[in-house]
Amino acid sequence: MPKTLSPEDIQQFREAMRRVAENAFATRGAQGVTMRELAKELGCSAMTPYRYFRDKDEILAMVRAAAFNRFAARLETVAKSISANAAATDHDAVSEAYVAFALDEPHAYRLMFDQTPQQGAYPELTAASQRAWRLLGAHFERLVAAGVLEGDPELIGYAYWTSLHGFTMLALANQLPPPAALHPDSASDASEPSREAVFAQILRMLWRGALPPRG
Repeated sequence: MPKTLSPEDIQQFREAMRRVAENAFATRGAQGVTMRELAKELGCSAMTPYRYFRDKDEILAMVRAAAFNRFAARLETVAKSISANAAATDHDAVSEAYVAFALDEPHAYRLMFDQTPQQGAYPELTAASQRAWRLLGAHFERLVAAGVLEGDPELIGYAYWTSLHGFTMLALANQLPPPAALHPDSASDASEPSREAVFAQILRMLWRGALPPRG
């Protein structure tokens, strides 16, 4: 007779599976991973994961929800540290936190956005992804209300997300100039910008495009 699982047992197994599955899904793709392979990598029998999850899609939804929640928590921490009076000068902090999360957790970031939407069938994933988007939406509503930016906060948010996501994915694919710490010092390469310089230019262009006109 199977052992009765305590809430602690369930949580420990699910967390162990999350760590294994995040790497597997990110490196091999959802279609390249099976429940049997996940069980083997976790060191348990092939049937054990079915005591905790219906199928592979439920595991993927759990992994993505956890990633969205960590992402949102990172942005929330930064956003809360910015006072209303400092909004005009500290708006880059959220952008920097966005990119820093992706570079710190590339597997998680790719799974957040590079998978077929699952939200409808998984309320936890829906709530986690909406948490992240609400944070960005509130950030731009605050900047528009303070007169720092002008326009529709939702539209500005989409433009901002599109730009940062493009930069982030190119950085993760090593398609951008290297970071300043790795930038070559030779005279022949001195004219090549660093990755940080590209990011700073994107932010300048984004903010300039949404600034209210000078009267």
